[in-house]
Amino acid sequence: MHTFLYAVLLIPLKRKNVLGTYYLFVEIHISTIMLCSRDIEYIEKEIGRSLSDLEMACFENLWSEHCSYRSTKPLLRTLPTEGENVLLGPGDDAAIVRFSDDIAIAIGMESHNHPSYVDPYDGAATGVGGIVRDIISMGSKPVALMDPLYFGDPEGEKNRYLFEHVVAGVGDYGNCIGVPIVRGELTFDDSYSGNPLVNVVCAGIVHPDKFLTARVKAPKNRLILYGSSTGRDGLGGASFASRDLSEDSESEDRPAVQVGDPYTEKLLIDATLELAETGKILSCRDLGAAGLAGASSEMSSSFGARIAADKVHLREEGMNEIEIMLAESQERMLVEVATSDVAEICAIIEKYDLRWSDIGEVISEKRYIITFHGQVVCDLPVDLLVGGAPEEAWEGTPYSAEKPFIKPPEDLKTLCNMILVHPDVASKDWVKRQYDHDVQLRTVSTEGGCGVLRLGDSALYLSCGCSPRQIYLKPYEGAANAVYENCANLAAMGAEPLCVVNCLNFASPVHEEVFWQIQECIRGMGDMCRKLNTPVVGGNVSLYNESDEFDTRILPTPCIGMAGKGDVRRYEIPKAGMKIGIIGKTRPSFGGSMLDLLTGCGGTAPGIPDVSVLEIVRNLVNSGAVVSATDISKGGLIAALSGFAPLCEIRISGNAFDELFSESYGRFLIAYEDSEKLKDVNIRPLGVVGGDSLLIHTEDCGDIEITKEELSLWVSSTTRLMRF
Repeated sequence: MHTFLYAVLLIPLKRKNVLGTYYLFVEIHISTIMLCSRDIEYIEKEIGRSLSDLEMACFENLWSEHCSYRSTKPLLRTLPTEGENVLLGPGDDAAIVRFSDDIAIAIGMESHNHPSYVDPYDGAATGVGGIVRDIISMGSKPVALMDPLYFGDPEGEKNRYLFEHVVAGVGDYGNCIGVPIVRGELTFDDSYSGNPLVNVVCAGIVHPDKFLTARVKAPKNRLILYGSSTGRDGLGGASFASRDLSEDSESEDRPAVQVGDPYTEKLLIDATLELAETGKILSCRDLGAAGLAGASSEMSSSFGARIAADKVHLREEGMNEIEIMLAESQERMLVEVATSDVAEICAIIEKYDLRWSDIGEVISEKRYIITFHGQVVCDLPVDLLVGGAPEEAWEGTPYSAEKPFIKPPEDLKTLCNMILVHPDVASKDWVKRQYDHDVQLRTVSTEGGCGVLRLGDSALYLSCGCSPRQIYLKPYEGAANAVYENCANLAAMGAEPLCVVNCLNFASPVHEEVFWQIQECIRGMGDMCRKLNTPVVGGNVSLYNESDEFDTRILPTPCIGMAGKGDVRRYEIPKAGMKIGIIGKTRPSFGGSMLDLLTGCGGTAPGIPDVSVLEIVRNLVNSGAVVSATDISKGGLIAALSGFAPLCEIRISGNAFDELFSESYGRFLIAYEDSEKLKDVNIRPLGVVGGDSLLIHTEDCGDIEITKEELSLWVSSTTRLMRF
């Protein structure tokens, strides 16, 4: 390992924690180079000399797992990425998928996991800013965000602190830039203590013929950097994201966390969309992981580039070439422009009170050259730097984690209440109230399993999430079911899936059982996407999610984001007097369930269901035969009832325990008025909406009544977590 200490400085950072607001002075280590000796030997043999300090820093970041996907490239190639509506698949800042004749969707998904542990507010906020810039770099207007979030046990004060400040960071940034947060997921588990997961999906709209790409078009074109000035924040962010968190991460790694400015980002959005409208932006890329070095080298890899680091507009004096090229300061974009168009383009940038710099040009020779005050400080084959990292070969070892089922001793009502008040299942109103869902006036609905936005005469449907505890037990089936469950959320609203993006969050692949999880999850995800004819158009891999401080290793969390299309429809809560029933067969599946989490009952994790029920439900919703529907998943039937029809009277025939708590997939809770419209469908009637409580009659366990007062705990459970 080579370590270079380039600078040390003290910066006052204003932060709010559980004790109030304080100023923290931190020592900033500018760059820690962690290329292994094998990599260095390989690189220096290829170029025939020793690496300069800047070249070493470039390789350390661009060959990191975060940027190069060294451990997962062969697996990712197995995913289905093409489809009739896919205009641009994986490999760019975001994917482009046709929605209609005059609208295409730009969609991407990213993680900001390690930064959100070190500095939860700024880590989460800049995660939102980064994925939004991925969307605008395609010439697309961002219209929606989703935020699947995963935290440690909320009984822990540190975990609650992370939860509160991550939610605030996501909400504040999204609200300030005017992009609605229409969907999310919230999961609590001990495995995320010390390493929360902050995943963000962004969707945007662009004309199918007018989107931008991130690959330069021709030599001699100019490279224009615009937006915020470059400072020392975020140095080493890509390499930081590619290693485990330690007990000292909060102080040592804080400099690797960027600090965002949503007001500048809003100007950047408006300026970039106006620039795209001119038709004179030839390519565009946002500055994210590895900063300017990452953006300019990846953008120019089809040709080459010459960059003058000393031309970059700076926020701080005395920055050296390594700091300038590797800093991950936020709210910056890089565009390719013909020399004759530079004046017009920069005039538009100035109109939005943004700074810009002409930092270099595209060259015909396939080299990546950086100068600093007239001296060449980096001269590398661009193909070696970008995409040249040797793939890592890890061993995967299967394991068996399912335990025999032991029925809990508690009575059914006690078990029902235990599930309903757990924050995974309880109402998320405390979180939702911090997000502006209605900005831009496209949002139709955020309830149920989808966010719904009106786009022309149709609606865009967005769903996200997965079930990590089930995935841990059966990685293949669990990942397949994560895709299925998101598609079920769409089907319950009558929508067809368009595409999938993902964020593959795992612990370190050096553990053989973890690499097996990765292999199996990608295989399961790919197989289910093929069954559903839904391409995987983009995503992100986040490995090394472990904590030395808490001695934890996250559950496998291949989080899914799914976009779909359907008629414009608002999620409807069933009205009093409506009938409710179940479509689909219940199988006793308790492994990895809420019941298993709360009681340790064990059991088998859910198998993969028949996909044909999705089409049945979709058709029933679209025909009007079903007034409202929701899929049955986390928490089983009792959890589905709490959000769908909390006041109702139902009768369960057969095994009430299995019906209430099993989390087998392929089942939907439906509300309907006319039974004749459903005579050809296999439905198990449950009962009627209405009354003063949730009243459940069972054949084998008597009656269960959950009162309004008890149901109110479902509403207030997550809110009560924050009263500390």
